Amino acid sequence: QVELVESGGGLVQAGGSLRLSCAGSGRIFYTYSMGWFRQAPGKEREFVGGINRSGGGINYADSVKGRFTIFKDNAKNTMYLQMNNLTPEDTATYYCAGRLGGLTMKDGSAYRTWGQGTQVTVSS
Repeated sequence: QVELVESGGGLVQAGGSLRLSCAGSGRIFYTYSMGWFRQAPGKEREFVGGINRSGGGINYADSVKGRFTIFKDNAKNTMYLQMNNLTPEDTATYYCAGRLGGLTMKDGSAYRTWGQGTQVTVSS
């Protein structure tokens, strides 16, 4: 069975940084492509960014380009989301997700394995 667990969320001031972690079970990062998503109360879930199985082909939503960075360490079974220059608009629950295949996708329905989420709150 595969499992994903997010951690690293918290409360930060605008302009601050957080690093989120997504720990995977088994060999998920050798067989799955991955994505980061977020959802704020009353809003739809949105794509943040994704990384191909190979570690290349990284994609970001326009709203986070230049501020967020995705990378992974297969040997540590962990994927990361480095978040810099945070704004109150980044406040949301952040989820990592995986799909069997080599290429990341923006559509959340393509992913069948999800973590429980971690809360990020950015104060003004």
